[in-house]
Amino acid sequence: MPVSLLFIGDIVGKPGRHALSRELDRLVDRHRVDLVIANGENAAGGFGITEETARDLFACGIHLLTSGNHVWDKKDSIGYIDREERLLRPANYPAGAPGRGSTVLATAGGIKVGVLNLEGRVFMHTLECPFRVADRELETLRRETPIIFVDFHAEATSEKIALGWYLDGRASAVIGTHTHVQTADERVLPGGTAYLTDAGMTGAFESVIGVRREEVLHRFLTQLPTKFEVAKKDVRLHGAVIQVDETTGKALGIERIAVACG
Repeated sequence: MPVSLLFIGDIVGKPGRHALSRELDRLVDRHRVDLVIANGENAAGGFGITEETARDLFACGIHLLTSGNHVWDKKDSIGYIDREERLLRPANYPAGAPGRGSTVLATAGGIKVGVLNLEGRVFMHTLECPFRVADRELETLRRETPIIFVDFHAEATSEKIALGWYLDGRASAVIGTHTHVQTADERVLPGGTAYLTDAGMTGAFESVIGVRREEVLHRFLTQLPTKFEVAKKDVRLHGAVIQVDETTGKALGIERIAVACG
């Protein structure tokens, strides 16, 4: 039997959280989803995540939250991420950073799924090499399960594509996040790894990647500090469903998800 994994692209603020609460159950039923993973680093006001917003997302039916460079934006997330095993931060942060970068969880049917969160370095922070860290983390995860999902939170498409090829045959799926723009390059690579450069955004699309466009334009035109607020109109949910062979961990298929939520 294949295992069905649903990944939800970056959830941006209250509009993204509301879209998730309205649509998730229908998506789970339609695609017979066994496990729901979502990137939640922008869930609280568009920047960062709090214990309260994380609990709201778990209550909607998300089993695990991944993140990225904005995971530290809210002060209380630093203590919370140490306590909450269902919230990951990128595994290639230096030793001593709070939280964890990978985990293994089980579906309702008892099938184990490994999840690895990584952050890119091109146009991003100077972190440990995501390729080398992936080698180490995958070796550990594969001791428990052949099914491994990777959220690669990165800016450059070249870096994301390179990691997809690097992990082909070793990870069940490599899905990119961070740019908030869903790409149309979903495929299963020759070694059996499902790949998508960016899952997209769950938030308001009458915006600049989820933020009110007037404020972003002001920043670009003046280069002055500007307080960004989450946009509210034309909310959409983006993500992907990946079918994985339970025994081999090879991907059987990948389908992009794009739902208009009003």
